[in-house]
Amino acid sequence: MKIGELATLTGCPVETIRYYEREGLLPAPARSAGNYRQYDVAHVERLSFIRHCRSLDMTQEEIRALLALRDRPEAECGTANRLIEEHLHHVEVRIAELQSLRDQLKDLRARCSGEGASEACGILRELEQPGPPPVASEECAHTGHLHVPGVHRRG
Repeated sequence: MKIGELATLTGCPVETIRYYEREGLLPAPARSAGNYRQYDVAHVERLSFIRHCRSLDMTQEEIRALLALRDRPEAECGTANRLIEEHLHHVEVRIAELQSLRDQLKDLRARCSGEGASEACGILRELEQPGPPPVASEECAHTGHLHVPGVHRRG
């Protein structure tokens, strides 16, 4: 099948498929006489695997590790379990960061009644205060701003 068919079948944009190929997550397919990429069922399965991992917000590094296990059926299953356990820990840290962010946003929202001129807006006044903004965790203190990885990514 051609790349457009693979994209339709998996719900994955063509550019994303090409990206996964460039990154080595998806093996390069054979080429037709007309130099078209020719994908097979193995590509569909692997791409579906990658897409499921991405839907769980896994990094490329995590996906590579799981793909390596998938490619070696004799490998120890406990490795996959440990990887998921680590990923779960990262998700729990992000949830805590998001809860902190939510609390800070609620506090900020409470500074404004929603009425009157913007020059008297408590939100705008608070945001212009000198000094570093609060951070959600020590992990993102080095950035100097509230940032929770994965929250603002494109679908």
